[in-house]
Amino acid sequence: MQNELTHRTVTLNGIHFHIAEQGQGPLVLLCHGWPECWYSWRHQLRALAEAGFHAVAPDMRGFGQTDAPEDVSAYSVVHNVGDMVQLVSTLGEQQAVIIGHDWGAPVAWTSARLRPDVFRAVVAMSVPYFSRGPLAPLKALRDAGTTTFYWQYFQTPGVAEAEFERDVDRTMRTLLYGKGVSLMMKPGQGFLGETSVPEQPPSWLAEEDIAYYVGTYKRTGFRGGLNWYRNIDRNWELSAAWEGMKVRQPALFIAGTEDAVVTGFGAAALKQMPTTVPGLKGTRIILGAGHWVQQERAAEVNGAVVDFLRTL
Repeated sequence: MQNELTHRTVTLNGIHFHIAEQGQGPLVLLCHGWPECWYSWRHQLRALAEAGFHAVAPDMRGFGQTDAPEDVSAYSVVHNVGDMVQLVSTLGEQQAVIIGHDWGAPVAWTSARLRPDVFRAVVAMSVPYFSRGPLAPLKALRDAGTTTFYWQYFQTPGVAEAEFERDVDRTMRTLLYGKGVSLMMKPGQGFLGETSVPEQPPSWLAEEDIAYYVGTYKRTGFRGGLNWYRNIDRNWELSAAWEGMKVRQPALFIAGTEDAVVTGFGAAALKQMPTTVPGLKGTRIILGAGHWVQQERAAEVNGAVVDFLRTL
């Protein structure tokens, strides 16, 4: 059937990429974040296919069934944008709408900024558009006297990997629905800290969903995704080349009211978006939703995205 979910491997920039795809019509790329994989878009793939679109969700570089280069510097935002540009071409298209959540959101924003000829519209979830600051982000944290932000903990190769891989089942449950997860860590504790995990997962997350994530990360480990964080300052350095460029294509932003990104370090960027993203057509803040918004509130997210796409 044309609208059945299928999987295949394509080669982009010398890397074997696993992609999940569904439907036929205008191309829509779905870029996941950390610690996820294509599976985080399972609800959107079907909805977009039924709405008449060709929805494609890759495992991004370093994740899932896609190759994970050894070189830490191979995980910069420029590499990821290049992957998405090449994916559009490999799929036989000239243009696409790009959608990103979590780390996938900066990839989507930057793709739209750098290649407006390829990406005709953008949807970002959880992470708003950030203007380039005067200092590299990690240096800015150090200068401010901050030493316990999670970005900093993720920098030394092997440290966070050891914590997360010690018990992958507990790690995934903690990250997806644990209570008390903090972006600021207590001295001497890892990222998971004293977070408690309820006995029963939330209604939006089935045991089979958790099993898929756990199986994926038991096989791959966490190194690939963590290497994205190890390029935070490198991304800032590279972004000097396009400082001042704005996203002028039609854009939509979606997040939950309980998302620590938009209630914390992303709050100022969210308020500035009507200025920094001239193409912004709407901001949808979903009451009660947390960080994993496209999984937690799939029907509302799907409706907002499809309505937006139909205006293009």
